[in-house]
Amino acid sequence: AALSRRYVLCEVLSEDPRCRQCIEDRAVGLAVRDAIGRVHGDYGLACCSVSFTVKYLNAYTGTVLLRCRKDWHRLLCSALPFVRQLESRNQRYPCALRTLHVGGTIRTCQKFLIQYNRRQLLMLLQNCKNEEERRCIQKSLLSCSLTEEQSHSGDEEDDDGTE
Repeated sequence: AALSRRYVLCEVLSEDPRCRQCIEDRAVGLAVRDAIGRVHGDYGLACCSVSFTVKYLNAYTGTVLLRCRKDWHRLLCSALPFVRQLESRNQRYPCALRTLHVGGTIRTCQKFLIQYNRRQLLMLLQNCKNEEERRCIQKSLLSCSLTEEQSHSGDEEDDDGTE
């Protein structure tokens, strides 16, 4: 039987524009582990660490996909609000992690992210100041789709059917 896993889709929020440059797997992983340790102690950290990993990261959009065992995903999620900073090259950048979605597969998280981005773009479209802005955002909206090639990534076991 395959291990049941959960994928937690998060967004890195920061006022500091320099924070984007330190959004990397290692920094995010350490910040999350540190928060779990502070909130749930050594036992919680040990439970969450079993198959915890930063599965996907996009520094440009601030999107992070975390993977953990299904049994411990609530422990992980409850610690995420306590991530207060990312550290890189001895510099600390204040930030927060906002949980967007928890799914059973990477694909469900991808689908959610596309819909989420589409909603964000529609909100931007309503606030356009001129026709040029409007055209750029409409073009972005049309590009929000999931192609077949992306759907065949290796980590797609549909754990136990629940999402």
